[in-house]
Amino acid sequence: MEKLKRREFITRSVAGVGGIMLGSGVLAAKEKKVETYDPFQMVLLGKTGLKVTRLGAGTGAHGGRHSSNQTRLGKENFEALVKAEYDRGIRMFDMADGYGSHPYVGSALKTLPRHNFVLASKVSTWRQTENERGRPDIAIERFLKELGTDYIDLVLLHCVMSGDWPRRLRKEMDIMAKLKEKGTIRAHGVSCHSVAALEAAANEPWVDSVNARINAYGTEMDDVPKKVAAVVRKIHNAGKGVVAMKLVGNGEFTYDQDKISRSIEYVLGLDCVDMMIVGFETPDEIDDFARRVRKVPVRT
Repeated sequence: MEKLKRREFITRSVAGVGGIMLGSGVLAAKEKKVETYDPFQMVLLGKTGLKVTRLGAGTGAHGGRHSSNQTRLGKENFEALVKAEYDRGIRMFDMADGYGSHPYVGSALKTLPRHNFVLASKVSTWRQTENERGRPDIAIERFLKELGTDYIDLVLLHCVMSGDWPRRLRKEMDIMAKLKEKGTIRAHGVSCHSVAALEAAANEPWVDSVNARINAYGTEMDDVPKKVAAVVRKIHNAGKGVVAMKLVGNGEFTYDQDKISRSIEYVLGLDCVDMMIVGFETPDEIDDFARRVRKVPVRT
């Protein structure tokens, strides 16, 4: 009887240990780390061949007439901001002639290897000097000098609004295509400010990449999110790069933390946006936005 009891005790003990181990395995499986987005991961921008970070730096918050919130920081502070963006891992800088940001970004990055970052800019389609009207080649030559570079990775036609922009701007498009052939620019496209313009971009073979205004609330957008997202998906499915802008509603959500997080989740969840650009004004804003991106689970 004593031997039987001892044998039963050993059997039950072994079974108990096995149960604990099995339970630990189940617990470990449940605690498996969920993959989340990396804001500084390098991704392809459509079929442009350009590799960009998922999060890029905008330089045109409330921009126009060759200035923006970033340029209004002053040379020293703006250049320090660009360096802080680069040091944190941002490798795509979005500019425009209308923002006046070229000299600041060029100066801040001048000591770094040119192949380590992507420069994007925009040619005005409405406010141009007499000698540059209809001549993006002349404007881009000036951009190169302001940036201190031999080439610009991506140049967009800025703020196109009508659905017939491919017809109206064909001369500029042909000139930019020749600059791409020469290697002066590596890709070209449009920054859109209407659903009609986005629709035209989806169907236009010349377009390599599109900047589209999109967030979860329709703020500073061209229509309700659902309608804009449907067109953005068409652009993505056509193999064109998709760059999301106005995620913070042109600053409207700056002090609404829930809206910022919701917009990030919404845009990443669309699975048709290659990257996002945000016009940061302080290093703390970069860190806060990156932290929020890292909380969004990757859909599988």
